[in-house]
Amino acid sequence: MVYLGWCLRSESIQTSKQLYKYLLRECNKLPPETHNYYRHFLRQGFTQHSDESDPERVRQIINRAIEDATWLVKKYSKSQ
Repeated sequence: MVYLGWCLRSESIQTSKQLYKYLLRECNKLPPETHNYYRHFLRQGFTQHSDESDPERVRQIINRAIEDATWLVKKYSKSQ
């Protein structure tokens, strides 16, 4: 079930703006003391990859970001 949920999210996110909004919503699921750190991390990542023009590479970045966000939310939800 977890894989199916991830698969549906990755197919529905097509643009960097959609990804950014999704990742900010995922940040809200984390403990409050970590919000600033991960929001700053997101901004840096988007700045770093802003000039990416290859559609396949963009798709890889989106998929990896979703996988990482899912892992991070699970990590913090287990520790609470």
